[in-house]
Amino acid sequence: MKRLSELSRLDGRVAIVTGGAGHLGGAFAETLAELGARVVAVDVAADAVRARADEIAAHGGHEALAVVADLAEPAAAAAIVKQTLDRFGRLDVLVNNAAFTGAADLPGWAVPFGDQKLPAWDAALRVNLTAPFLLAQAAREALSVSGHGAVINVGSIYGVLGPDFGLYEGTAMGNPAAYAASKGGLVQLTRYLATALAPRVRVNCLAPGGIERGQPDVFRGRYTARTPLGRMATEEDMKGALAFLASDASAYVTGQTLLVDGGFSAW
Repeated sequence: MKRLSELSRLDGRVAIVTGGAGHLGGAFAETLAELGARVVAVDVAADAVRARADEIAAHGGHEALAVVADLAEPAAAAAIVKQTLDRFGRLDVLVNNAAFTGAADLPGWAVPFGDQKLPAWDAALRVNLTAPFLLAQAAREALSVSGHGAVINVGSIYGVLGPDFGLYEGTAMGNPAAYAASKGGLVQLTRYLATALAPRVRVNCLAPGGIERGQPDVFRGRYTARTPLGRMATEEDMKGALAFLASDASAYVTGQTLLVDGGFSAW
């Protein structure tokens, strides 16, 4: 029987992390590198994702590749996988982390339901749900021959729960229907892919709760009061769950959604 320390290692494996320049994507990329993987960080923000890859290589001691790509473009998925295979010759882990969370030039996002607009809906579905579908398609053959193929879709508590709009009262924050629908779709896509790609590829969903990132005090107070562990999450809180799902420590786990939410969904 292997030791847990062996099961948790990713030495020699290659992992793609979309949204790799962001707060959560950076934590995921760092986690995979710490476990021994070579990481492909993907993001639309060119300078930021290149800096992320350089940082991983410098501090983690493992080669990292930055790929600049706009996941709203359907051709991006195949190009990302091709660049990965051209550079490293294999692919073992796919982390679908990138998410559309609004844009200043796209109205109708964080507004009351009656004011939400179709362009914002389309943008969220394209990045949050269509891109993971296309990436899983493009990566399926490489993942299947890996011997350790794993897909981790990054969802949200709001792909599982309905929103409490009282949390947002008196703030400029909102909870768009498109975000919830896209993350809920990702949960079901996880189940679908878990059977479609079985038995060679495992597919699971990591669904974070609210992560503290400078929200208004009134929101943080309300959210904390509703959370059994008494605080919002940090990116560090997600690292252990990602490590579990990406490694052979979860070799008999597939089709599951792991909520990392401090108990928010337990009430």
